[in-house]
Amino acid sequence: MRPAKALFDDAPFMVFWEMTQACDLACRHCRACAVPESSPLELRTDEAERLFAEIREMGTSLIVLTGGDPAKRKDLVHMVRYGTELGLRVALTPSATPLVTKELLTSLRDAGLARLAVSLDGVSPAAHDDFRRVIGSHRRTFEILETAKALGITTQINTTVTRFNVTDLEPMAARIAPLGIELWSVFLVVPTGRATEADVLDPDEVESVLERLAVLAESAPFDVKTTAAPHFRRVLLQRKVKRSEITGIADGIGRAPRGVNDGQGIVFVSHQGDIMPSGFLPIPCGNVRTNHIRDIYRDHSVFRALRDPDALLGKCGDCEFRKVCGGSRARAHAMEGDFRASDPACAYQPRS
Repeated sequence: MRPAKALFDDAPFMVFWEMTQACDLACRHCRACAVPESSPLELRTDEAERLFAEIREMGTSLIVLTGGDPAKRKDLVHMVRYGTELGLRVALTPSATPLVTKELLTSLRDAGLARLAVSLDGVSPAAHDDFRRVIGSHRRTFEILETAKALGITTQINTTVTRFNVTDLEPMAARIAPLGIELWSVFLVVPTGRATEADVLDPDEVESVLERLAVLAESAPFDVKTTAAPHFRRVLLQRKVKRSEITGIADGIGRAPRGVNDGQGIVFVSHQGDIMPSGFLPIPCGNVRTNHIRDIYRDHSVFRALRDPDALLGKCGDCEFRKVCGGSRARAHAMEGDFRASDPACAYQPRS
């Protein structure tokens, strides 16, 4: 008998499309190793339209346009409008550069943009601009947020935590609290692209970060989520158990019973059309020019393995939280050479 289907087996929660690798910033951690100029091998507009239709047909309703910098694509507004008309919720993560003008934001709003996300990696302008390697990036981040808010566009902030800003979480939360954002997405580094293993916090440091984020989330006027740190779900569940709010570990934090993780609820499509489990787990499993994204997501052996918690190795395979966490498969791949291996940035020891 074929086993019952699990959540996200048929369709991912979201699809990320890397519209381009062109970008005018030179961020220290850039997954894409972005460059100033666009590649002639990028998906054409008609190819992107077909991809959007296949995503909607697959049953996914959320697509995130990322890069590089999507603002470098001339068809950005068209693709937001096209996706919206298909019934997709279209979110966007542009770089904080002069390309994101009030005129562009107005056009994106009118095209139906569901959310705008920009990055903030330091409380001070000097710290943020050093990370992004462009003077004025910090100022542009806040200008974009203020303009988007005035236009009625919902917003979020993405933050990459490294050794250089790990002490800034509480001041950063206080700084962004008045901005009216919907979500603070905190990313724990995966050593891909320009990021290196030296940028990765050790397991005890990560555990401290997650505990601090859990405390901040209790009073913040915005939601808090993590990227490449699914063990945040475990930390939240443990805190609720300690307060006797729940008696099990299956759910209870107002999110999907199985965490969204690389290849499990997530698909990434590169600027050249390669279909991967995530941008931080760059294993090409097909290409949208020759494959239907649905078929790769549902049936490719890599994706199927990523959605099988019993395929995990080491302590992740032994962990009682493997179905709600599962560890970062991208970090395991980058640092251990096997996406099934234990997440090297997790301090938790499973109950024996």
